[in-house]
Amino acid sequence: MKYVEIRESFKDFFKSKNHQDVESSSLIPHNDPTLMFTNAGMNQFKDVFIGEDKRSYNRAVSIQKCLRAGGKHNDLENVGFTARHHTFFEMMGNFSFGDYFKEEAIAFAWEFLTKVINIPEERLYVTVFTTDDEAAEIWNKKIGVPKEKIFRYGEKDNFWRMGKTGPCGPCSEIFYDHNPSGPKVALHEDEDRFVEIWNLVFMQFFEDEKGKQTPLPKPSVDTGAGIERIAAALQGFQDNYQGDIFKPIIDKICQLSGINSDWNSLKEDPQVLGAVKVVADHARSAAFLISEGVLPSNEGRGYVLRRIMRRAIRYSRKLSQRKSIYPLACEEVLKTMAAYYPVLKEKEDLILKAVFDEEKRFLQTLDKGSEILNEQIEKIKKEGATTMDGQIAFTLYDTYGFPFDLTELIAKEAGIVVDTKSFKEHMNEAKNKARKAHKSHSFSSSDKHLNEWSQKISKASGSTRFVGYDQLTINSEIISVSDGENEQEVLEKEGWIATKDTPFYAEGGGQVGDHGTINGSHGSAVILDCIKKNDIFLHQVKLIDGHLASGHDAFLKVESGERQAIANNHSATHLMHSALKKVLGDHVGQAGSLVNSQKLRFDFSHIQAMTGDEIKKVESMVNAQIGKSIPVGQAILPHQQAIDEGAVAMFGEKYDDDVRVISMGDFSKELCGGTHVSNTNQIRLFKIISESGVAAGTRRIEALTGDRAFQYLNQLSEENLTARKQMSLNAPKIDDSSFSGALFPKIESLQEEIQNLKKEVKKAKSESVSVDDILKNAKEISLKGEKGLALFTRVDISDRQLLSDVVDKIRDKEQSIALVLIGEGDPKPMIVAVSKNLKAIHAGKITKELCSILDGKGGGRPDFAQGSVSQLDQLNVAKDKFYELIQ
Repeated sequence: MKYVEIRESFKDFFKSKNHQDVESSSLIPHNDPTLMFTNAGMNQFKDVFIGEDKRSYNRAVSIQKCLRAGGKHNDLENVGFTARHHTFFEMMGNFSFGDYFKEEAIAFAWEFLTKVINIPEERLYVTVFTTDDEAAEIWNKKIGVPKEKIFRYGEKDNFWRMGKTGPCGPCSEIFYDHNPSGPKVALHEDEDRFVEIWNLVFMQFFEDEKGKQTPLPKPSVDTGAGIERIAAALQGFQDNYQGDIFKPIIDKICQLSGINSDWNSLKEDPQVLGAVKVVADHARSAAFLISEGVLPSNEGRGYVLRRIMRRAIRYSRKLSQRKSIYPLACEEVLKTMAAYYPVLKEKEDLILKAVFDEEKRFLQTLDKGSEILNEQIEKIKKEGATTMDGQIAFTLYDTYGFPFDLTELIAKEAGIVVDTKSFKEHMNEAKNKARKAHKSHSFSSSDKHLNEWSQKISKASGSTRFVGYDQLTINSEIISVSDGENEQEVLEKEGWIATKDTPFYAEGGGQVGDHGTINGSHGSAVILDCIKKNDIFLHQVKLIDGHLASGHDAFLKVESGERQAIANNHSATHLMHSALKKVLGDHVGQAGSLVNSQKLRFDFSHIQAMTGDEIKKVESMVNAQIGKSIPVGQAILPHQQAIDEGAVAMFGEKYDDDVRVISMGDFSKELCGGTHVSNTNQIRLFKIISESGVAAGTRRIEALTGDRAFQYLNQLSEENLTARKQMSLNAPKIDDSSFSGALFPKIESLQEEIQNLKKEVKKAKSESVSVDDILKNAKEISLKGEKGLALFTRVDISDRQLLSDVVDKIRDKEQSIALVLIGEGDPKPMIVAVSKNLKAIHAGKITKELCSILDGKGGGRPDFAQGSVSQLDQLNVAKDKFYELIQ
């Protein structure tokens, strides 16, 4: 049975059992900060299982794309050297949310495997948790699996937990025997022969902080079956990579490498086979991650992608030194998988450009880094050692961008172990990363409390009724209050309130929460923010007078001027998003946004900086739509209908069955829950003020609209006219369509004049420095056995280039000298230099030693190194260290 048939059979079977067909969620779990990547089919249903999300169905079937290459589940290093490990894979799963349980789940799995896709029963074995007599009995008495083919295992293998606390329960796994005629061995003694093809998780208990398990009121089921393993079994292969899922990709790799793609031929050289499998698997991972906006970088998900890509590129080089194999393997992935994941086709240009660019960049790094690393390995071997100092690995990483894991891998292949502890010490010493700032609400507010409080309100009163699309005021009733840590009877200072109805928009979709006021029957307050939890709108308040309490009537009023400015910026964001796609290409996708009353900020996927002409085109397009006075349409549509009609959705965002669609003529149509203008002419003016990079492959635009845009342009105009006046230049002629003038040529002329003056000043300063006077502080000593001069002194020079020139003059004058010059400033420039003949003295190493004493940083070549130092209270200690190192 082919891959396509397996997919269709699985979906059709469970749909016939009344399961809702649910699309695969994103590989980026946007609503789960605990995960780097989606690594299991149940991830998108996590909130459903813990009761924080409700669906219109209680049975589901999905084929979920998954990635395991970072965090707890990391299969990266195994890929290529086993028959079943992948970084990217697809997990078929069926789920019950408090509906059916063990008996039905087991029966469904067995029926699908043995009746639908016709796997012989004699090839299947099952496992259950040690104490799960119920599951064992179902397998034996209901399904008919002989007792000798039912194995019991402990918590490590057959018990599942969602986290340290929460839903948990026993598992039952189904194993496939690839060699039934082979000798009798225990199930876990031969993992290549007995392969797990299905896992049934029975969420039966809730486990608290103390480990106490209590039965869940509505037990649930979470199952997973790897489509790659199922395909291998059905197609008669023991290795997943032999299946038709991988065949087109592997054939392409072999064709480009000039090797025979016949599997028996490939198996003759395990190194070649391993390389082919690595490239094939990693091509899938890169294609899917890039399609979702992840691009290679040095941190977070981008770093994991970079590791995957660079590992594949390195193995590609083992197959061919000349051809570009990995990017073309990725191209083959797009051909084979786009039918099921259209985003691959939509993002084809971005994917291929990103992969080709990373290959080009890494090959330069690989060649230089490998050369240095191999030299070090040979040196270590000659010394009879087996361990590499972590400083070598750090230098390769820090100076040449050579990945540490690659250094470890190459060293390991040569029988050398890298001192990981030493590497980490150097890394920590060189880099003290600032903790990422995270947004938090004012006052002392517990997210856990707000979540539990909102759940309680929801159960008691139902969801908050939001009226803010149509009105900015409403009379309502306060239904609960909290100080941010505990629910209160009366609120007298500051905290949170919930009302039956609200006109206040709750922060979401990049748009900030509304501000305004609330006037109750016994007090009033300003509303500083509004957030939504469990469909309850929570208003953050600071009392002006009196108090607020449950049951009080209240009048809520949104600040209208601010709301209008926010609406201007949000609608302009939609117009700009559409314009960016038209100017740059369909690969542009939203990667984040902020909409408030002051500005709009929009992050989007694009490999390179926008040109000035591209920015002008986007501005012109948006302002043209504003000038056309287009009515802004709002409609509630079924999600799939909205997508079919061309509405743009934020990739990976979770949407309800019915969605709100915002359209502006034929120019823009997006799914959005935010507040918008009723006509584009309300925006009045749009002006981009900056375009910059925020991460590899991610650009950021900041822009202004309305009054803020006019104020910005007026200020620029005033500054321009003032500058012209001071330069005795006339204002641009208003009958000149280009508004050209002589300002820029005049500025360039003045800048050139300033540069020439700086050079003259610098030359004068250089000539005023007496090398002979500086050398008076030098003393004759033995420099590692060579007669020469040593000089450690401070000089009244703040310009680093001038300091460098002085060092060169000193070395020209003295043939054998080691010197340290420390200048003036904050921090103070420092240069360490030695004459070329003093091979035994290393200026770069001396610089690092001195910087550690003087609170600085620096390094460099053996004969010349630079640094910057901050503290001079240990100057004598540094001086003594210098003389110690050079003698």
